[in-house]
Amino acid sequence: MWHWPNAWLRNTATRRETDPLARLIIVRHGNTFDTGDTPTRVGARTDLPLSTSGARQAAALATHFRDTGFMAAFCSPLLRTRQTARTILAGRAGAPALLILPFLTEIDYGPDENQTEDAVIARIGAEAIDAWDSDAVPPPGWHVDPAALRAAWADLLARAAELGSDANVLIVTSNGIARFLPDVVDEAPAGLARKLKTGAWGSVVVDRTGTRIVDWNVRP
Repeated sequence: MWHWPNAWLRNTATRRETDPLARLIIVRHGNTFDTGDTPTRVGARTDLPLSTSGARQAAALATHFRDTGFMAAFCSPLLRTRQTARTILAGRAGAPALLILPFLTEIDYGPDENQTEDAVIARIGAEAIDAWDSDAVPPPGWHVDPAALRAAWADLLARAAELGSDANVLIVTSNGIARFLPDVVDEAPAGLARKLKTGAWGSVVVDRTGTRIVDWNVRP
């Protein structure tokens, strides 16, 4: 169990219902493969660093958010998320400590870990991939607990409502984890595609009326 440091908590009693209490910036880490590489399904058991293009994506995110002050910053234990988050936070006066949240760790692809997409489709079929992309239904053999992930996201949103004072929170995670966030917000854009591209970000605003996705799958 984790808690916000007391110094982050603000008195929100006098704020209007629509005044933002917090904004969560959800970022997917940068690329781990470059042009000419053979990409594979990289999950929780494969701790790759950012590739050259992934480092450029992280730098682009840092430039995009250079004027955004973050009160808190979280990522998974995986190197690719830590590198992306540290690049975004680098060189900032008063940057928050980067904290690890284990639930942000990418899912385990089971027998499809480190397999090419052609090999994955050969094993489980294109329909299983479509169900994962559209409805976050885990294919057979993948190790993922959708209920636990949705509960973890819901808990994080509830805790964000404690912050107040227009707090910005940076969260760097992976594709398999971010796709469960839209299930627990109160409002999301119609036709929202769950998948975040590498180096892309989204934002969730928390206020007294609830939670809503404002941006999703945006690359700087």
